Amino acid sequence: MLKAIVLGATALLGMAIIVTSSAQAAVVCNEAGDCWRVKKKHDYPNRAQLHIYGDDWEWDQAQADRYRWRDPGEGRGYYRDGVWITF
Repeated sequence: MLKAIVLGATALLGMAIIVTSSAQAAVVCNEAGDCWRVKKKHDYPNRAQLHIYGDDWEWDQAQADRYRWRDPGEGRGYYRDGVWITF
């Protein structure tokens, strides 16, 4: 009985970690239309002028010429003028 309780609690904890981790993912876009996916939301500097959306956000067809996907750079950062700026 105790083994079943411990096993159940461990499974619930594992599920909670997965849900919490995925809930922090986001899409970040700058004013120039560069967008990238992040696994963890950061506190970006105000000067970066970024928009942060939910992980499932995508632009619609009418906005296709405004936005473009970028690969996130190394470490914590953002795009400005096509260059990855770390902070």
